[in-house]
Amino acid sequence: MASRATIDEFLSHKKLALMRASRTTPVRGVKMDVELTSKGYTVSVVYLDETDPASKLNRLKQPVEGVIIAVPAALAEKAVEEAIAAEMPRVWLQKGCESKAAVALCEKKGIPVVSGECVLMFAEPVKSFHGFHRWVMKTLGKLPE
Repeated sequence: MASRATIDEFLSHKKLALMRASRTTPVRGVKMDVELTSKGYTVSVVYLDETDPASKLNRLKQPVEGVIIAVPAALAEKAVEEAIAAEMPRVWLQKGCESKAAVALCEKKGIPVVSGECVLMFAEPVKSFHGFHRWVMKTLGKLPE
């Protein structure tokens, strides 16, 4: 589990990439890019299994300060390898998208990583469902400190 300081440091950067598995993979829950944009972030969406080089993390026209990985857990390690190749300074493995191997790879390379947490529970202002979920987790003592 990442510390609250690691989470806050990640979210202090406003230029982020959001890595999805592919253009055709269904989005679970809300569209993170839309939600984060409404909170003041600039979000570049990239795709892990995309053949168009312009849609890859290492080919972004606008520089980003971190990547949120939202792919199936089975693809998490491959996504982290792509983030490392693109020299991403920080990684967020969205809740449900993490794997032990992906986290270990970040740690081995010295990349700060948030794992097992939903970015929308921490990116301010926290709204509706995510705000309620954060309150429940806080009440149960399960939020990172």
